[in-house]
Amino acid sequence: MNIALFGYGKMGKMLELTAEKRGHKIVAKIDVDTVDVDYSNIDVAIDFSTPTAAFDNIKSCLERNIPIISGTTGWLSDYDKAVALCEKKKGAFIYASNFSLGVNVFFELNSHLAKMMKNLKQYDVSMEEIHHTHKLDAPSGTAISLAEDIIQHTNYTAWRLENASENTIPITSKRIGEVPGTHTVTYASEVDQIQITHAAHNREGFALGAIIAAEWIIDKTGVFSMKDVLNLG
Repeated sequence: MNIALFGYGKMGKMLELTAEKRGHKIVAKIDVDTVDVDYSNIDVAIDFSTPTAAFDNIKSCLERNIPIISGTTGWLSDYDKAVALCEKKKGAFIYASNFSLGVNVFFELNSHLAKMMKNLKQYDVSMEEIHHTHKLDAPSGTAISLAEDIIQHTNYTAWRLENASENTIPITSKRIGEVPGTHTVTYASEVDQIQITHAAHNREGFALGAIIAAEWIIDKTGVFSMKDVLNLG
């Protein structure tokens, strides 16, 4: 499979290593200084670029009928445009705030716990996410996904960084060293607390999930998620 990488920072380099281990070939590495892109030999593209570049990268691929996987966060104000273009062009597109296989299991665990906690009014929920100092957006896309799943299944109506009002989930974002990503959801009452945490040890898990998604999307048409890729229901 011939893969194009949009974004060739630390994540792009990890994607390259992971793809080659699985027998694929990287045929294009598009970064901030890239002027011309040869789309003629690309089977699938993977975007881990920047919030300002992501939508243009996705648009360029969908217009050329190239399936694209996007793990860039911070661009979702244009997400509906990407979906509409994908449907118009009968293309294939996956966005995920996190491609780690473990995190996607964690998403399901978070949703299930939220359903269980809905009627236990004595518990207040809060979240913390920790990432490396190079991360541009806060809170993380993963934290937003976790919060939105809690909102969907409980009486909470919104999330907010730091201090939150009633029925609003407070999210604390920390940027420390080279931490690849730690997310914790806490339900606390006066007598106890329930806590679930996912801690990534390195970027390899994110890269593997994105490559698996790229393998899965070949010859498919539509807008998908990692739930589809991993058959998580």
